[in-house]
Amino acid sequence: MLKKTYQHSKYCLERQSLPEALAESLRERILDGEFKAGDPLVQQAIAAEYGCSRMPVREAFRQLEAAGLIVFQIHKGAIVTSLPTAQILELFELRAMLECEVLSRSLDCLSDENLARSEQILEDLKDAYHKRDIGKVGTLNWDFHRSLYQIPERSQTLALIQSINVQTERYRRLHPDWTLSFEDTDLEHHQILAMFKIRDSGVIDLMRDHITRTGHRLVEALNRAEA
Repeated sequence: MLKKTYQHSKYCLERQSLPEALAESLRERILDGEFKAGDPLVQQAIAAEYGCSRMPVREAFRQLEAAGLIVFQIHKGAIVTSLPTAQILELFELRAMLECEVLSRSLDCLSDENLARSEQILEDLKDAYHKRDIGKVGTLNWDFHRSLYQIPERSQTLALIQSINVQTERYRRLHPDWTLSFEDTDLEHHQILAMFKIRDSGVIDLMRDHITRTGHRLVEALNRAEA
């Protein structure tokens, strides 16, 4: 299996799915803040950096655009997007609405094995937090939420939720002081899981409050950073 390694970072590309791997690599670089809001992404420069043609770069750019991470502007090309705090909060509110709809459908579907996996994710999430691995914290946070939504017939909804999560994840990584509230978040996660285990429908309201609170915590952290 051939690999093309991007040498001056931790990212690598798989030749057999180059556009997808390229999009993933660029996504991580945006989330990590290497490419900041307003920065241009030049196809020719990206292709040269990764040692590939422009065709997979164009496809990767389309995937990043669909995820809301870049936007195409006339005479400027691909630009890393920027979100005002009001829109970040709106995304969390939208995510709460969508996740609660899917959660209500999955409440009676998850097996004990599924829920055991959710519990293990929370342990891994706590470990990542204590190691200050902010990128892994974000990934595992989404893994926990996703583990509760085992509804194949809602694949489009789940894809939209994940896209929203990606758009807000870079702001979490760039302003890690918002994770100072991790103890509260961890407690809420365990409360959600405990209610899910006994199939308590009140978990839907708890999840809605949890997601909107998380949004407010992040926006407060962003406002503090700007001040």
